[in-house]
Amino acid sequence: MMKLHVSQILLALVLTPAMLAAGPFDGVYKQTANAECALVGVEGGALKIERNIFYGVDVECRMANPVDIVNMDATLYDMQCSGEGETWTERAMLMTDAEGTGIYMIWNRYAFRYQRCDANGS
Repeated sequence: MMKLHVSQILLALVLTPAMLAAGPFDGVYKQTANAECALVGVEGGALKIERNIFYGVDVECRMANPVDIVNMDATLYDMQCSGEGETWTERAMLMTDAEGTGIYMIWNRYAFRYQRCDANGS
């Protein structure tokens, strides 16, 4: 049986809330202007970011190793993704838009702007 030291237990108690805390980009976002916000992860629906996990169409990415970009409201992540039977890692930058109503997600050679879904699901 493994014994834990008091310092290990205290460290776990201190880190657990931080790991479960909401990330700066958490929310549900429209993929297109007329997307259905209640449908996450499907064509014509929305995508979701929750606790540093990106849920897209048939893909889920853990947003690891965040690096804040100096003088910008942006963060660079290692996206550890899986979907359709494959796994891969890519870099992506997430940045809030000027109005604070959406985000930009920039991958190598691709950039997307997503509008945040409101509390009513639209």
